This record gives sequence, C-alpha cells and structure tokens, in this order.
Amino acid sequence: MRGRVAIAGVGESDSWDVGADSGLEPLDLISQATAHALDDAGIHKDAIDGLFTASAYYGMPGLNVAEHLGIRPRYSDSTNLGGASFLSHVLHAAAAIAAGLCEVALIAYGSTQRADGGRLKSVAEAYPWEQEFRPRYPITQYALAAARHMHEFGTTREQLAEVAVSARAWANENPRAFARGPLTVDDVLGARMISTPLTAKDACLVTDGAGAVLVVGAERAADLRQPPVVVLGAGEAHWHRNISQMPDLTVTAAVDSSARAYAMAGVEPADVDVVEVYDAFTINTILFLEDLGFCAKGEGGAFVEGGRIAPGGELAVNTNGGGLSYCHPGMYGIFLLIEAVRRIRAGADVAVAHGNGAVLSAQSTVVLGSGATA
Repeated sequence: MRGRVAIAGVGESDSWDVGADSGLEPLDLISQATAHALDDAGIHKDAIDGLFTASAYYGMPGLNVAEHLGIRPRYSDSTNLGGASFLSHVLHAAAAIAAGLCEVALIAYGSTQRADGGRLKSVAEAYPWEQEFRPRYPITQYALAAARHMHEFGTTREQLAEVAVSARAWANENPRAFARGPLTVDDVLGARMISTPLTAKDACLVTDGAGAVLVVGAERAADLRQPPVVVLGAGEAHWHRNISQMPDLTVTAAVDSSARAYAMAGVEPADVDVVEVYDAFTINTILFLEDLGFCAKGEGGAFVEGGRIAPGGELAVNTNGGGLSYCHPGMYGIFLLIEAVRRIRAGADVAVAHGNGAVLSAQSTVVLGSGATA
C-alpha cells in the first residue's frame, strides 16, 4: 500500500486546559479539532465517509463521534490499542480506502482528562498478577522497565532526565506547548519521586485536548489545499497486555511494528529526518529509539546525552515538545501524526511517528513522506 493514501488535513482543539467549569466534553473538543482539519484540507464535512476513533470515555465511540459531528460514515473502526490506536488507524484507513470501502477517512480523539481532575473516565480493569503489589498504574509498570534497563545496560537517571530536558527545549520553540520554560537535568532528578526511578518530571503532562487527521487517496490529495503528506508505510504489533507478561522489559514490540513499516516504505532508519515517539515517560524515548533502529539495544541512554535529540542535535525527536511538554490528554498517539505531518510540510522528506499503548503493550509505527518520496 506504499503511497496509496496521504494525510490531507490535521487539526487540534483550541486549548489544552478547558477548565473544570467549562461544560466542554471530549466530543466538543473533537468537533473543534475536526473543524480545523477540514479547513486545513479544504474538505467539506459531508465528504467524510470513514471514521476511525478510540476512547477511554465512550463504550461505542464511533457512534458517539459520528452523531456529534453529524456525519454518516459507511465504514467505521473503533479499534482501541490505547495510545497506539491512531497510528494503527492510519494502516486500517489505508486498507479501507484501497479496498474502496471509503474515500475520506477521519481519525479523531478527544479527552478532558485535566478538567476531570487528572483521571480518564475509563472502565476499571483487573490486573490479577500485579494488584497485590498495589502498583500506581501506569507509572509503576514503566518504572519497572526503566529499572531493568538501568540494571542491564548501565543507563543512568541523568540520561533519563536528558529526554525530558530535550523535550522541553523543543517545547520552548513552540507557542502551543503546554509546558514551557527552563528545565535542567537537576530539575528532573530533584522532582518528587513517584515510582523509583521515575520522578514527576520523568512523567507526561495531564492535559485536555483533541486531535483530528484526514486520510484520503493519493490522487484526491493532490487536488486539495495542502501538499499531500504520503503514507509510505505502517505496521502494528503487540506481545502482551500486562507488564508481568512482557517477555523482556527492555524490548518492545516496536521492533516488529517498525520492521513492517520500514519494509512497506522501502526506507531504513538512516533515511529518516524526524522522529516522533510516544514519550509518556522518559524511558519510552530511550526504548523506542533502540527498537526503531536508531541505535543499538542498550545504547539509548548514551544516544540521548548532550542534546543529541534536542534542537540543533543530530536527530530531531519529539519536535513539538512531546507528551512530556507539549500536551498529553490521556492518549497521545494522534498528536505524533499531527506533528510529523507538520514537519513534512516544513521541509522534511521522511518522518516516523511511533505510538505506544497500555504498558509498553501495543506498538504502531507510521512512516510519512513528502511528495518527492512517493
């Protein structure tokens, strides 16, 4: 399916902090983001005939979103892989468009997690092999991976902190970023310890927000308002649900999802200009840079040192500030796509967006390219 579809429009909600008394619901924020994406692409709402969405708020999100937007899709997909969902939806939308099941696919997500006091209104789920240890879901699960990486490869807390510092440096260049201002390695190390070895500054933000992405056939994209951002490749994989069942705490299924995406795209990590990875916690960025092939396993800590992934570094990573400093409304994956599209439009040729769901469980990789790469 390489080059068969393109992203024609992207949009975000107007605010990352709507306020507890605003009366706004996630569907309202999705409406904002969708309106912006439609305007970005120059497409009318009535052209949407494919809907791809996932939610922690609604049991049947496709029905809720379609009703709220006033659309009547002929193809719907509510696959929920946590924060990886929306990267997988790109693959699913490409398949649906290629099969003639829809022509204009909307991928959408919204949350009022911050307005709701920091909690996603999701269905409680039992973790029978872990509950007796009373983990703080999900940070304790990610702390296990961080601790194992430190033990096995000598990764340091300072190297973890470098990830947050680099993300903040990108955010300081972005007026839309929720968290801006100085941040040092010492600030990260000195922040409140939440689950050893991860402090509050090793963890993502808690914001409101929504995102929308429009996917169309490549021929149709050529006639729209924005230069098309071509979907070169995509892949998904998952090996476990609960962290206690993860085969190796230092290796994620991103090794499979990225291999599938690269094979479809016909590219290698050396061809990539920009990387957007799901940084719910600082350990994520290190693990995914390894598993996506940008450095060898165990070398991720050293790879991020010295501003290497910050502005002016060797590899542009999480260029909007990421989940650590840009926004994080519960599921961050759709914002990886939006930022990757913006970077392609700004001149990059190849961008990788990589989503993560649950506790290092679901992994989805999308390779995007400029018109020159199609």
